[in-house]
Amino acid sequence: MKLLLIKGIHFLLSLMGRGGSLPGTIALKMDADILKKFKMPEKVIMVTGTNGKTTTSNLIVESFAKAGYRVIGNRKGDNLKEGIVTLLCTHSSLRYEVQADVVVLEVDELTVMRVFKDLGVTTFVVNNFFRDQLDRAGEMETIVRRIESVLDDYEGHLILNANDPNVVRLADRAKKADIHYYGVGKNAVSSETSNEASEGKFCPRCGRPLHYDYYQYSHIGKFACECGFGKNDIEYFVDAIDYENETFTMNQKTYHSFQNAIYAIYNCAAVLCCMGVNGVSDECANEVFKTFTMHKGRNELFDLNGKCLLNLVKNPTGANEVMKAIMKNHEDKNIMIILNDHDQDGRDVSWIWDAHFDLLIDEHTKRILCSGTRAYDIALRMKYEGYENIEVYEHVEDGIIRLKELKEDAYVIATYTALQSTRSIIRRHAS
Repeated sequence: MKLLLIKGIHFLLSLMGRGGSLPGTIALKMDADILKKFKMPEKVIMVTGTNGKTTTSNLIVESFAKAGYRVIGNRKGDNLKEGIVTLLCTHSSLRYEVQADVVVLEVDELTVMRVFKDLGVTTFVVNNFFRDQLDRAGEMETIVRRIESVLDDYEGHLILNANDPNVVRLADRAKKADIHYYGVGKNAVSSETSNEASEGKFCPRCGRPLHYDYYQYSHIGKFACECGFGKNDIEYFVDAIDYENETFTMNQKTYHSFQNAIYAIYNCAAVLCCMGVNGVSDECANEVFKTFTMHKGRNELFDLNGKCLLNLVKNPTGANEVMKAIMKNHEDKNIMIILNDHDQDGRDVSWIWDAHFDLLIDEHTKRILCSGTRAYDIALRMKYEGYENIEVYEHVEDGIIRLKELKEDAYVIATYTALQSTRSIIRRHAS
């Protein structure tokens, strides 16, 4: 009866164009242990990490669907417990039997320990760990330790990014798991040193400094320690990337990349590893890579009196990679940064001082528009970089209107709570 009521609530909210995680919130108030009641299918895949989990999980969903499986996933990124409960309630029978062959769940790092054992996870994919919203998540060490706590008795597939020491350390805790590594070799964007915010300086096993052969970005790269940490066999290894043709080579086979960026290659490698350990043809994933488009508002292109690209930023590493992509355009451009400090963004916006906003400054960046609840903070940040042509708009729509008046290409980067509202504004003003 409870489940029928939740399904009804979800249906009514859907008719109103609303929903999200609200049905799950109500379900948990009615029954705090509802997750334990669901009868899950044979394949339950969980994806977590700081950056890229929405994209990776959506790629996995589409790859399984391409292979002919009935698959469900929280594709809109409702990755807290309430969102997961909503998904399962709306895709199960009244006997709590989940009506799918495969369930793919993107899960917030802090939520993993709250849901992991109740879901019967069979494949656990971990992308990366970076310093994120300090006031919500605490230091990265806190996140890693919480995820380690669910792995003592885990016997399923554990898919790890071999180029992130903070991810690789999970293998030391998961003694019973079937561990698989993916990684990316040296390529055109690799470097022997890194001046970005770096968490992977010391071995988590013995405390000695880690030695890096190369970095991809931040602390992601080929590392090892004298004690043997980091010296793992990588089954799914990208040994070449052709950025010009948007392809990469893994294990002597060429694949397409859905986006021409190093972090997209890591997403693809994780997906191919997941498909492989689950016995699904890699061709299904490759077909998805060819046509995949990013989630709404993430690297989405609009016509705002010319090209306007919208993307999400939420921490220093992600912001750095977005800014690098923007600056590949050597034409004149205007850039708008929307910085919010609501709960889901993190009240503490000090991360902007760790991000390399100097990347945005060259002769082709004609002006930088700042908006959001912390518009003046980001304006000050750009001022400290020595940039002068700064415009502040307390109302986001005023800034979007200004971008439309200008002739150059526009790039808009927004924090989490600003993303969808900004997208709606741009759509209203786009051609």
